[in-house]
Amino acid sequence: MTSLFELEKTGDVDQITSLLTNSNSEPVRRRAADILGEVDASDEEVVGPLVTAAQSDSSETVRAAAIDALDQRHAVERLVSALTGEEIPTDGAEWARAEALVETLSADQPELRMASANALGRIGNKAGTKALVKHLRDPDQRVRARAARALGRIEDQRAISALRKRLSDESVEVRRESADSLGRIGGDESLAALLDLLDDESETVRRIAANSLGNFGSAEPLDALVSMLTDESETVRRAAVFSLIELLSNAPGQKSHELRERMVEKLSANDHRSVVDSLVDILEQGNQPHQRRNAAWLLGRVTGENNREAAIEALASVLDDDDGMTAQFAATSIAEVGGEIAEDVLLEVLEDPETSGSARAKAAFTLGKVGGERARRELDSLIDETDDEEVRKRAFSALSKLGGRG
Repeated sequence: MTSLFELEKTGDVDQITSLLTNSNSEPVRRRAADILGEVDASDEEVVGPLVTAAQSDSSETVRAAAIDALDQRHAVERLVSALTGEEIPTDGAEWARAEALVETLSADQPELRMASANALGRIGNKAGTKALVKHLRDPDQRVRARAARALGRIEDQRAISALRKRLSDESVEVRRESADSLGRIGGDESLAALLDLLDDESETVRRIAANSLGNFGSAEPLDALVSMLTDESETVRRAAVFSLIELLSNAPGQKSHELRERMVEKLSANDHRSVVDSLVDILEQGNQPHQRRNAAWLLGRVTGENNREAAIEALASVLDDDDGMTAQFAATSIAEVGGEIAEDVLLEVLEDPETSGSARAKAAFTLGKVGGERARRELDSLIDETDDEEVRKRAFSALSKLGGRG
């Protein structure tokens, strides 16, 4: 039987919908619903099975996953219409659409309340804030979680106090969504609420706080995140690093330079292995260009003596990255780290026949900044041997910095 992972890669909608409808495994049906929310397929193929699963699957978690998948496809109103028997408008004035959904938010059926909360969050109109705040006390934790998520999407300051109270909810999902929404809304009260969680005895709660602090578009959470790099939990430390990367991504242009300087100053003061490991993970596994760019840039500026090899090898592996800025930052960061290991790794890149011309050109150029006599000899030979004009050009440039041809 083909795995769900393979089906997701191939986009086999027929097989995925079949598993959603017919599998006896709850985790399989739940994952199938998740995939259908993201798969590149027409709504005609996907929405019907998701609406059916949201209404009639025997599992609460599968019904919730189907509702969230419909929300991702901007089709959750189809479920609301199916459950109420009334047409829910998908265009027109936002406040009018929000008011219509506020009515269904009070329905007896929790799936209808969940769908309505999701739709209100996506519309983003503050006309839904009061009703959503009320449902932060809903008896169904799935509804509470989606009400909390919706309030984060709306970004209404009036919801902060109520969200703060949900940080002690019995449901981890509700706590996570509440913390994430506080990060999205921002402001001093939201930050204070999240900082209160940093010493929580629960690793899960501390990790949630670390994740949420990355949503702020300012340097305010910087000190808190740096302090979490010494947390006893590796998952908390890694969450803190990911949030530091998000801070760089979210900071307004005029504040970005100042934030980068402060972050480098604080992180380079201690040679945190967890920082380097996490940044390497982002480079190797991340799929968001802004995260990978910032990880490549930051690695070159916070890597100390103890972690040079891991950092440089990871940076060298993305010298031919599809994203040009990631590749360029990787090259400049290798030069920043420097040392004999940098020369060794760059020479390996040059000598590897499987390496792309783009990566070899960047390696040649960077050797001009970090290389010694051995690099000078290799570059001298390379100029005569290569057929790649860009590689030759970069090698000439580097060689001029190392004393010229022998």
